[in-house]
Amino acid sequence: MDALTPQDATRYWLSHRTRNDLFLLYCFTDAGRSLADLRAVVAERSARIPDLTVRVRERRFAYPVWVWGSAGDRVVDHTVSGSTWEEVVAALGGLLGGGVRADECPWRVHLFRGVTGAPGGEDPALVVVLQVSHALADGQRAAGIARALFSESDSSWPVDNGRGAGAPRRLAGLYSGSADRGESCGGWVFPGAERVAGLVVQARVVGEELFSIMSFPVRLVRTVVRGLAAARARRALAELTERSAVPPPAASLPATMLNRSPEPTSHIVRMLVRDDLRVPGYTVTVVALTAIGAALDRYLAQRGEPAELSAQVSMAVPARNKHSRNNYRDLAVELHGAERDPRRRAERIAADLESRRVRSGHPLTAVGGRVTDVLPAPVLRRDIATYPIDQVPDTLTGHTVVSSVNRGPADLTFGSAPVRFTAGFPALGTVMHLTHGIHGLGSTITVSIHADPEVIPDIDVYAALLNTTLTETVDALSRVPADE
Repeated sequence: MDALTPQDATRYWLSHRTRNDLFLLYCFTDAGRSLADLRAVVAERSARIPDLTVRVRERRFAYPVWVWGSAGDRVVDHTVSGSTWEEVVAALGGLLGGGVRADECPWRVHLFRGVTGAPGGEDPALVVVLQVSHALADGQRAAGIARALFSESDSSWPVDNGRGAGAPRRLAGLYSGSADRGESCGGWVFPGAERVAGLVVQARVVGEELFSIMSFPVRLVRTVVRGLAAARARRALAELTERSAVPPPAASLPATMLNRSPEPTSHIVRMLVRDDLRVPGYTVTVVALTAIGAALDRYLAQRGEPAELSAQVSMAVPARNKHSRNNYRDLAVELHGAERDPRRRAERIAADLESRRVRSGHPLTAVGGRVTDVLPAPVLRRDIATYPIDQVPDTLTGHTVVSSVNRGPADLTFGSAPVRFTAGFPALGTVMHLTHGIHGLGSTITVSIHADPEVIPDIDVYAALLNTTLTETVDALSRVPADE
């Protein structure tokens, strides 16, 4: 058993207060396989993916641990005869309001079969949504899990970081004559194997709880020591910033209509499936941010609430801990929506993004994170339980979330059906009532919009604006300037 790292435990405990699951949509051409066949495919494939054979076990004094848990049937069929793409899109709003129980099983698969009118082809589509607990994976890792689930090759996904999660299963297999994947390995079958395995695991749990209690004072001292080091690092970083040796932090801007409490009670989505968003000289993220900045500027102006806007952009970072499943940092990037020239706007966004990356990557910025690494579990659990997540600050460094992930080549299949495109929907919250997903698969890139209908009641208006600004941005960035 491996304990959840503080960053993974944070997402697990947050899921008790708000919805933060990941939803990965994959649209396949429907090959006509029966529901029973598709369930069998999911069961067979998931049993071979270590990340899909674990669940969380909570502990009182120590951090929760990953333990092996049989998933059972994790497929939910939403198929209705004659389903259209528009009906599936509407149904997705209901899915996004729910969450999985990571202590029971941290994932689920939703199916919509025989969908007509889906992008990417004339034939009926099979729409699959993989729902994953954020404690189990971040966006990059979840994409790897999905690739393993929807690939023919067993080499698509290596062993998981949680090496110990399979220990109870291997122990039971050792005494019962079963291999780790349920295959018979012969020999004498000990009739009390499961009981022995359970006793061994329970003894280990008790031992680790006792160790956590005894080490509590030590961890508190280490927390204080690292806290003092973090304070020194902040002062040093401020001095470097004053000397222009390190780029400045993002500016705080007033909250807008997109950032008002309470937490959303309903969800609505739209997807723009494009094959033209790769522009030489610009990253897909910069292209999308440039278009989002223009679309939001126009939308808020139409609503009579113009504002300066910035986006919270997720950036993958090297893992501090080999067992950590969430390895990313949020960067604040100004959107420069008031800049009318798409090329200049893209250049300013790219420069801001690079500045945030440089500052975020400076060794002094990592010192603060090391404080949480040694925080005793009861203290972090209490902090998360009491943090005022229902309050919106007067100023923000990000008004919307933009999550951008390249999910690899379009060589995935499910039930012998080829994939068309993928999409994703970053979570909403009290502060964020509008988020964007940028997800690539092969030559297609889907720009997804996830909104609170109480705040964005006319999502089709915003989607049309964004579709227009995407085209304008691509056209402008693809043209060679006259002076070149």
